[in-house]
Amino acid sequence: MTTHPVGIDAVVHLAALSYDPLGNLAPTTTYSINLDASVRLAEAAKAAGVGRFLYSSSCSVYGAAGGEGALDETATMNPLTPCAISKVRVEDALTELADDTFSPTYLRNATAYGFSPKLRSDLVRNNLVAMTFLTGEVRVLRNGTPWRPLVHIRDISTVFDLVLTAPLDLIHDQAFNVGAPSENYRVSELAEIVANGVPGSTIVITGEVGSDSRSYRVDFSKLSRVFPQHTPGWNAARGASELAESYRMHGLTQDDLRNRCTRLNSIAQRQSSGHLDDDLRWLE
Repeated sequence: MTTHPVGIDAVVHLAALSYDPLGNLAPTTTYSINLDASVRLAEAAKAAGVGRFLYSSSCSVYGAAGGEGALDETATMNPLTPCAISKVRVEDALTELADDTFSPTYLRNATAYGFSPKLRSDLVRNNLVAMTFLTGEVRVLRNGTPWRPLVHIRDISTVFDLVLTAPLDLIHDQAFNVGAPSENYRVSELAEIVANGVPGSTIVITGEVGSDSRSYRVDFSKLSRVFPQHTPGWNAARGASELAESYRMHGLTQDDLRNRCTRLNSIAQRQSSGHLDDDLRWLE
């Protein structure tokens, strides 16, 4: 591999408008950032002699897959939102750029979760535990039957680190589903795990907003086959306990959850105050 003169051997591309409702709120901006800018970044990296390009994709590319079978990396993609559609298109564009000097890899992360100083409460796992912590009730607004694959952010980070140093013949122009076979859950199962992680809480499945077409199970066997040294360190139960304890430690409040940690609400406030336009661009 040719090393760039300033010592940049790889780019790990994580930036995106990554929340489906946010993508629906501003689809033009979503495509501009998630698709157009991502492709330009990859082209610039290749032109600069960067050999590896790790792209943070998503299992949401499988969309409304339906059925009970687990989907591997060869499964038909059926993205439902601007965020997911942009992931598919970037993967296609990176494949076109791949050659002997430029090696892209597509890491299709399961639904991420985990505590952070800038908490994202719009992630289903983070939100379920937060609402349960604050109200004592695990409230599921749909029927609870869809499947969701989960992965802790620390396990995602471990996989990225492995790919950064892997032999190129193992990862060149390859997609990997990032997660663990045991971490495919129905939403109703997640509700039970959350209730166990927040003692004294109860489960209420209302079904008030109807069924959810985004249901899919994911096959993670390729990841474990190519990287047998990788052992996921987190499961849903451990993750729920970590989140609940972190919320206690930091004193999470309803106001935090509603305003500071929920991006749509935060964006709406900034738009109403004249700081953001309809395309989510700063006005001052």
